[in-house]
Amino acid sequence: MSLSAHLRELRKRLMIAAAALVVGMVIAFIITGPIIDLLSVPIHTIAEESGREYTALNFTTVTSGFDLRMRIAFAIGLIISAPVWLWQVWAFIMPGLTKKETQYTWGFLGAAIPLFFGGCTVAFLVLPHVIEIMATFVPTGMAQFYDYSGYYDFVFKFLLVVGIAFVLPVFLVALNLAGIVSGREILKGWRIAVLICTIFAAVTTPPADVFSMLLLMVSMIVLYFAATFLSMLFDRRKRKRDLAAGTIATDSA
Repeated sequence: MSLSAHLRELRKRLMIAAAALVVGMVIAFIITGPIIDLLSVPIHTIAEESGREYTALNFTTVTSGFDLRMRIAFAIGLIISAPVWLWQVWAFIMPGLTKKETQYTWGFLGAAIPLFFGGCTVAFLVLPHVIEIMATFVPTGMAQFYDYSGYYDFVFKFLLVVGIAFVLPVFLVALNLAGIVSGREILKGWRIAVLICTIFAAVTTPPADVFSMLLLMVSMIVLYFAATFLSMLFDRRKRKRDLAAGTIATDSA
């Protein structure tokens, strides 16, 4: 294809992806009410258990409510339309990949997407504990208002960070398949990996919430060792193929 043909193809893919995102946002905007209610559960729990006179999600401008719904609609719409825009990206780059690279990419996506949503699920389970623990530092009897923008950013950034952290083991396997690092080399760094997982869990969760920290830390460590096991398995298969190829060459000689 010529450069102009590539640009036309890119424009076509982008338009389809953008249309899918708009449709996803429209659908998501309809269900923003239940989503806001779900995200506000920790706030209502704090209001019931803390004994404070006021604990609520605070909207300070005329357009705050609409702004929050639009931001949630964009995030959820991006997820709803993911099958369409991911396929458009894949369809654009696939003609330039070899058959082996295509297989690796499918495997990467097949592992990364469930792990990302698994990480978001773990983060969502941990999130109420994080918010409730942090609320205990507010003196009793004082009002506590959560600014809608700061609350939204905290929740979605927390989900995003933990979701990406769960995908990192897939990158280790990808580096192994690319021949950059072996399974044994990954295993040798297990002490550093455990330390990093522990520090990440400690920084992400409140110091007083040991349960949330352990849940996040153990999940990441298990994924690390699973990536190590797969990498060593791939290394073993590669050695067998190399040995077979060497034996065939010797026999033919």
